[in-house]
Amino acid sequence: MAAKIDNTAIQAGYQLYHHAFLVTRDEKWAVIQQGMSEQDRSARRYHWLSDKVTDFVVEPENAIVGDIKRERALNMVAKESEASRKASVDLAKEPTRKLMNLIQCAAKPLNQSSLQKWMPQTNDPWLQTLSSLNMPRNINWETLNRVYEFQPKNYEELLSLKGVGPATVRGLALVSELVYGEKPSWEDPVKFSFAYGGKDGVPFPVDRKAMDESIQILRQSVQEAKIGEKEKLQSLQRLRRFVPENANS
Repeated sequence: MAAKIDNTAIQAGYQLYHHAFLVTRDEKWAVIQQGMSEQDRSARRYHWLSDKVTDFVVEPENAIVGDIKRERALNMVAKESEASRKASVDLAKEPTRKLMNLIQCAAKPLNQSSLQKWMPQTNDPWLQTLSSLNMPRNINWETLNRVYEFQPKNYEELLSLKGVGPATVRGLALVSELVYGEKPSWEDPVKFSFAYGGKDGVPFPVDRKAMDESIQILRQSVQEAKIGEKEKLQSLQRLRRFVPENANS
């Protein structure tokens, strides 16, 4: 389900290629997975912790890390997408022929609606690729027919069905907006960015000068903070555990 969420419910142009699942003896778990964008070769990492997950389809990740924030990315697990999720499930439970008619009515007079009307003018290669897709042409009607026969009770069940991929999720979300006026979130959920790069040069080489400057700013901030000497000493000791005195050498 974690892979389905990050590869299908969140659409920012990243295809998952690495997936790690960790379990402790007391039944806690963590998921770490990484995706790559074919358009600009940037990477994005997704972190899950069982302590945080209360609902798989409502902002379940602990962090989403990347060095690029998209201008626009479909996020069906955002809190703001709750109405769109419900509308998508309702649409998927309708007879497939009725859903096809809804799309045709919404897309008149061309009987087809391009995603371009939802996309801003941009140089972002991911958005340029997304903008060229035509909604009705990319919906897998055989999959939706199987979904109709299954009658999912909620969005998690809808996502869990085999064959429900990014195009189906995007199509249902856009029809939900066209027919019911329930807009999904288009805010890229990336929460943190790589500040200094990685030792292996991915996503870019470590910027040692920027890292050293940040360390000095942290130390100076603690030393000049208006806190007690005991709290200041404890703060410096915690910082030293992460950044030893000889870290700059």
